[in-house]
Amino acid sequence: MHGTQRMSKKTSSTDTLRAQTLNRAGLEHYERWEMETAITLFQEAIRLDDQQPDYYLNLARSHVRMGDYDYMLQALGNYLHIEKDVTLISRFQTLFSNALDDVEEQLTTTMRGQGVRLEIIGAAIQMWLEYRVTIGKRYLDLSNHAAWAAALDYTVRKVNFEEISLEQITEWYKTDEGAIQANQTQLVETLDVMPCDYRYFRNADNPLDKLVEAASMLEELESRFRSTK
Repeated sequence: MHGTQRMSKKTSSTDTLRAQTLNRAGLEHYERWEMETAITLFQEAIRLDDQQPDYYLNLARSHVRMGDYDYMLQALGNYLHIEKDVTLISRFQTLFSNALDDVEEQLTTTMRGQGVRLEIIGAAIQMWLEYRVTIGKRYLDLSNHAAWAAALDYTVRKVNFEEISLEQITEWYKTDEGAIQANQTQLVETLDVMPCDYRYFRNADNPLDKLVEAASMLEELESRFRSTK
């Protein structure tokens, strides 16, 4: 079962319009990474109109950005109960499977063959899960799964400062360099991936911690400097 199926109710035109407004506002907060507010708005939109699949999908996208995978799966389960597009249904149903898809199969096989730590492989699989949810209804071309696996491998290594040349990645995955670059761009832009990204960084000391500490210290020093007491 993909989630708790909701009992549909007759929605008034006023509630329909209000739900649409709340959904649009939720998307604005989502784009600004204000996830808690976005989640509240999407939940309220669903309360008013529980037969719009987009609202559940937007809620799932927000939860995955928060790293709340159980809530994400629950929202996706409800989404699947009312979505009519069989292509989208098929794509999102795979997220409930314990089996690896073609991208994950090639990714794990190749990375293990190169002696990559399991933590880094896990980060790449996490990135793939989050990407598939985050793109929502956007078209996902899976005709070249090797290029997606290579892009995930390449991106996660860069996040963790385990540099490898694009030429070497291309050779390992036996795919097109241009396709790898295009997919990497999609991953970075869609997920807003940054160097040492906390979501995918698996080494002991994250340099971003020092930046945060330095920023806090600077803020405290500036506050003291401006204080008149």
